[in-house]
Formats: sequence, structure tokens, C-alpha cells
Amino acid sequence: MNGRTRADLKAYGSTPMMHNPVNGTFGDMKVRLAQLSDAAEIADIYNHEVVSGVATFDLVPKSLEEQRDWLRDRSGALPCVVALNDADAVVGWACLSKYRDRPAYGTSVEDSIYVHQDHQGIGIGNLLLAELTRLADEYGFHSTFARIAGENPSSVALHQKHGFELVGVEKEVGRKFGRWLDVTIMQRLTGGV
Repeated sequence: MNGRTRADLKAYGSTPMMHNPVNGTFGDMKVRLAQLSDAAEIADIYNHEVVSGVATFDLVPKSLEEQRDWLRDRSGALPCVVALNDADAVVGWACLSKYRDRPAYGTSVEDSIYVHQDHQGIGIGNLLLAELTRLADEYGFHSTFARIAGENPSSVALHQKHGFELVGVEKEVGRKFGRWLDVTIMQRLTGGV
């Protein structure tokens, strides 16, 4: 890692996404570092998945203060980024996190990507994952992992598109909504795209 801090990072500005009337893709999308003022929108997106989906194994929604505390901890080479639509509303977020706590794992990270339920399937996840892989490479991480909970073929396909390969499946490691859930593990080595 190159030792840069959150203060060293600049807002990313606008990343164009051409409008496609067939799938409803937005005309212009921005990706930037998350700010504390984004906490409520990030929590709304995440908490929807907590109470109605299996992308997270959390069972209790986060409070606004918990989400703010979590954002305060996102800095340096482990940032949180948000995707904003043309009305500057947060429609998705993503982050890099430590893969494991022991020091020898310091060259590996894990990604997380969440897209608002009303904006899925139009390229926001693709935009966010492209930014995460760029940041992982920029910060010198050797390996990025994705732990995909439940059966989520669209997330598997998204990660494959960005150079991730299947490395295994943890069988029935979580239980939510009365059913056992597997976790698919995918990995991308730096420069893997």
C-alpha cells in the first residue's frame, strides 16, 4: 500500500454512462468517496438487504449513528465509494475491507457492493466494482475477495466480468429467513482483468 490517506483522495467527478432505453440505464452517473452526509442513504440501502435479502448475514438493521461510525472508520486504502444518479441521490455504495485481521493478510481485501433495490440491473454495480478494483490495484493489494451470500448469479457474473475467479463455496454457513445459505468465494489477483 502506498500510505495515502482519505484526505489525499479527490472526488472522482463524473463517470459517463450512456443512456440505453432498452434497459433504462442512467444518462450520467458519478462515483465519489462517501461522506458522513451519505450515511442515511447508505443505511437505507443496506438495511433493506438486512430485512429482506440474503446479501448480508446481518439480522438487525443499522442505526444512523452506527452507519456514521462505520463511515468514520472507512479511510485510506479501505474507502467507501458511492454512486450518485443525475439528481445526486445515492443509488449504490461499495467498499474495500480487511480480508482478515492477522498481519500476513494485509495484502488482501474483500469487496462489498450494494445497489438500491429500485436501481438494480442497469450497470451501477458494474461501475462500483470497476472503481473498487481500480482502487485495490492503486493501493497495491495483491488479492481482492468477494464473498457472495446466497444464490446470486448476477453478482457472480459481475465479478467474473472484472477478473474474479471462483475459488470455492462454503456450504450452509449462514441461516436467514429459515433457510441455510451458502457463500460463494471469488478472488481477483492484481492486474487480473
